Amino acid sequence: MSSSSAPPARGSRLALLVVGLCWLAVLFDGLDMFIYGSVLPHMLEEKALGITSAQAGDLGSYATFGMLVGALTAGTVADRIGRKKLMVSCVALFSLASGLCAVSSSVAVFGLGRTLAGLGLGGLLPTAISMVSDYAPRARAALTIGLLMTAHHAGGILSAYVALWIVEPLGWRAAFWVCVVPLLFVPVLARFLPESLSFLVARGRTEEARALAARYDAELPAAKDRTAAGAPWANLLNLFRGGEWVQTLLYWLASFGGLLLVYGVATWLPTLMRSEGYELGSALTFVVLFNLGGIVGMLIAGRASDRFGAPRISAIWFALTAGGVFLLSVHMPLALTFVVVFLTGVFLNSAQTMIYATVSIGSAPANRATAVGWTSGMGRFGAVFGPWLGGQLLAADKGDWGFTAFALAGTASMVFIGIAALRTARPERRDGEPRQLVATG
Repeated sequence: MSSSSAPPARGSRLALLVVGLCWLAVLFDGLDMFIYGSVLPHMLEEKALGITSAQAGDLGSYATFGMLVGALTAGTVADRIGRKKLMVSCVALFSLASGLCAVSSSVAVFGLGRTLAGLGLGGLLPTAISMVSDYAPRARAALTIGLLMTAHHAGGILSAYVALWIVEPLGWRAAFWVCVVPLLFVPVLARFLPESLSFLVARGRTEEARALAARYDAELPAAKDRTAAGAPWANLLNLFRGGEWVQTLLYWLASFGGLLLVYGVATWLPTLMRSEGYELGSALTFVVLFNLGGIVGMLIAGRASDRFGAPRISAIWFALTAGGVFLLSVHMPLALTFVVVFLTGVFLNSAQTMIYATVSIGSAPANRATAVGWTSGMGRFGAVFGPWLGGQLLAADKGDWGFTAFALAGTASMVFIGIAALRTARPERRDGEPRQLVATG
């Protein structure tokens, strides 16, 4: 089935509402995720809570471990109780956990706060991607997911300015109090975010789905996948049926390397740059440029993926990322370093997102949150390892090797998603639906 190049008029109001609310939720997700890396140089400088460089890496890994658990469980839970309930719960959880970090009196309590925040952060992102995918125009699915993920990097930019404008006069705790503010968004999300139409139909709540579709003049999805939705582990097992297990493992391995790279760089970029002799202001400017590049990259990669295929674009982007990250280990003039950081942000962040787009577009609606959640969750093992690795290298006074290690992770992801791109060069069928991950024109 070929998709139209123009998005359908029906359901556009509902799509805009869903994308807008999910965008704000992911903005807060990005703020909370990046805030630790942004305030870390200040915390290390004043020896806050007595943390060392090695402990700082461990603390970064606590959050990503929480994200691992959150992502692995969120997809399955969302496919059973609904995307909306889970999104609301996740925003509330990471906001309250940031409050715990703000009042912490020891490394242990701070680490608990970051772990709990990670649970919410890890659960929100794949759920929001699944929700947006349900309402995205078929010909603009990857672009819509890319647009959603610009919010994550807008949150990263916001975290740098929070660190620059608030931490200096008020201290590092104030930055985490700012991250409690999204708690005010929870009632808005609970009131206005609609549930996924595909989820409602798959769960047999057809009257509710029909009323929602009529209210926004949206098209009601066909009823299907009821049997799969009824068994707790059926959606996960679907990822391994037939020849799907090879593709699933390729996505998981690519996600592991991609998130090792993303979270390793996000956690340690300001600190590694300071170790290279840059001032704190310049180091935070790298965070802003990195995330600005992420926003630009999401839009470019999303449009290119809708045209040429998400796995193909992801593979190319990872190759370019590996080169950019490696260049950061080379001492360059400041202006040139700014350019390299920006371009690295363009390719790095959207390379990982296009893995999610590949999985989301290729999954049946009733199985989508599970597929994206487990791909994200398996990748979180890399997200746990990345910050820990950066901390160990920095503690051993081998900061330059951190960039090299991250570049190797990007190269590995390029290989895995590249193989996946070759395997999906022809349309395949899954759950009775045509799957086209690489566009044909």
